[in-house]
Order: sequence, then structure tokens, then C-alpha cells
Amino acid sequence: MPELVYFVGVSLDGYIAGPAGEIDFFPLGPDFVEWLGGDYPETLPAHVHPHFGIAPGTPNRHFGSVVMGRATYQPGLDAGFPSPYPHLTQYVVSTTLTAAPAPDVRVVTDPGALVRELKANEERDIWLAGGGRLAAALLDEVDSLVIKRYPVLAGAGIPVFAGEFRPTRWAPVRRRSFENGTQVSTFRRAG
Repeated sequence: MPELVYFVGVSLDGYIAGPAGEIDFFPLGPDFVEWLGGDYPETLPAHVHPHFGIAPGTPNRHFGSVVMGRATYQPGLDAGFPSPYPHLTQYVVSTTLTAAPAPDVRVVTDPGALVRELKANEERDIWLAGGGRLAAALLDEVDSLVIKRYPVLAGAGIPVFAGEFRPTRWAPVRRRSFENGTQVSTFRRAG
């Protein structure tokens, strides 16, 4: 059965983006960029694939679909990329977006029902791309975390989980460190 994997970048103080959705403050070292393009190529929007050395038709390594909140989807849409991940089945969770801006993007209002449907019918894992409110709403469905922790403090912004106080235990599976101090840690739900 496929898993819902929250694959997300976070600052040392627990923010996935700045107060206005900024992510450009995350430092990307060359060895990390090489790893990301090689190990998780499908998590990069199609328009940046050439910059990461990802050849057209490169197969997805982990995920078959992506679930993202409206705030995560909006910057790409504003930049003229209504289908940022055409190599994945794309779902945008929104109660305010009335129509899909691209034919291969599906807008849904019930993220829990969507994830349960995908888990029952998909062959590959499902990438939860953010944001923090959506991650908190789907906490019971999240099977694994892949946390890219960047060596930077944000001070304020969008927390990795923006919801109620709900301590949830996770067991470490692996950790990889990069030259600039970035660490990628994988966790599975404990118990």
C-alpha cells in the first residue's frame, strides 16, 4: 500500500516558509542540489529540471502523485506554471479555488478522503508537499516524514505543522548531512 510522505524543507526553528510564503532564504549547497536532483527528481517543478540536470522523461523515483495546499500551489500559478508537476498526478486542496487552472490539476476540498482514496488505488507513494495547515489536517494519514532541515533561522513564518497541540511520536530511519549543514532526516510513525 502506498504511503503519504510529508517531504518538506524546514528552517532550524520549524518554518517551511516565511510569513509571505518566502522560501528563497533556504541555503542550497551544491552537494544537496545534486542529491535532490538525483534522489528526488519528481519533487522539483518541471520548469527547473534543466537547471538540476534532470533529463526529459526521467522516471519518478518515489512518488506518483502530489497533494498540496492552495498557498503551496499559488506561487507557481502566479509565475505562469499552472501545472508545476506534470510528471505527477497533481491535487490542490482548496475551498476557494473554484476551477482547476490546468487540465491535469485536480482541485479537491476533502484532503482526508482524497488521501484514503489514493492509498487504496495508487501504486506509488503520495507526496504531501505542504503547507503547514494541510499537513496538520492530514497528520493521522501521514506515514513518513522526510525533513530537509536547512541551517537557517526564519524567526517567523509558516510552521511545518500548523494545527492543534498533538504530540505525535516518530522513529528515525536515516539521516544524511551535507557540506553547508543541511540535514535530511527520514522518520516513520512510531508505535
